[in-house]
Amino acid sequence: MDTTRLEQMLQAVADGNVAPQDALAQLRTLPFEDLGFARVDHHRALRTGYPETIFCQGKTPAQVVAIAQRLAAAESVVLATRVEEDTAASLVDRFPAADHDEVARTVVIWPDENRPDPRGLVLVVSAGTSDLPVAQEAVVTSSTMGAKTEGIFDVGVAGIHRLLAYRERLTEARVIVVVAGMEGALASVVGGLVDAPVIAVPTSVGYGASFGGLSALLTMLNSCASGVLTCNIDNGYGAGYAAALINNRSLDNSS
Repeated sequence: MDTTRLEQMLQAVADGNVAPQDALAQLRTLPFEDLGFARVDHHRALRTGYPETIFCQGKTPAQVVAIAQRLAAAESVVLATRVEEDTAASLVDRFPAADHDEVARTVVIWPDENRPDPRGLVLVVSAGTSDLPVAQEAVVTSSTMGAKTEGIFDVGVAGIHRLLAYRERLTEARVIVVVAGMEGALASVVGGLVDAPVIAVPTSVGYGASFGGLSALLTMLNSCASGVLTCNIDNGYGAGYAAALINNRSLDNSS
């Protein structure tokens, strides 16, 4: 439940259109619902503006479906990340209208087809095709949170002309997420071209000396370009979430 739905419910009670006991029944699971193996945080959207996300790694398909059912019953948008194929199949079987992105390893379930109109502009830029799973996770996350989100993929520094071909679009973005493995230099290059915040995401892509993304992480942390912030290795979800928050808040403050 988010602030809009809560306000509508309270107004309906005040107007006499909803009985207090019916409103109480809807509020009964706030602030969380205990499923035994998980405590579903129905109050999160009221606190942060966005409902709880299901991180599927380490959970069984049955556990993920059970959590998704409770979130969906509360009319929340459901975003599941790091979804393996068997879990995705279980979610789609239970929610046939769900959006399964195989590259991002995500499943999104919308309440009653109620999708927000995209706002602003978040760009997700990836260095190589090998970085696509992390980059696409950022795209799905940001889009689900209502930000207009576009991807510019395979524009790494080894062929810098590919990035510069999108120079005009880069300057139009409110936030840019840069996803790169290997040495992770792309974030610094983008940061030197734009006046928007750049959220850098190192990936675990690379040969042995990349140390599973540590080399890219250190490069991004030590970026000489101002305005570059760094997420954890392979954390496309965290980057997409932060980018959407910045995008949406900047629009709210400008209205």
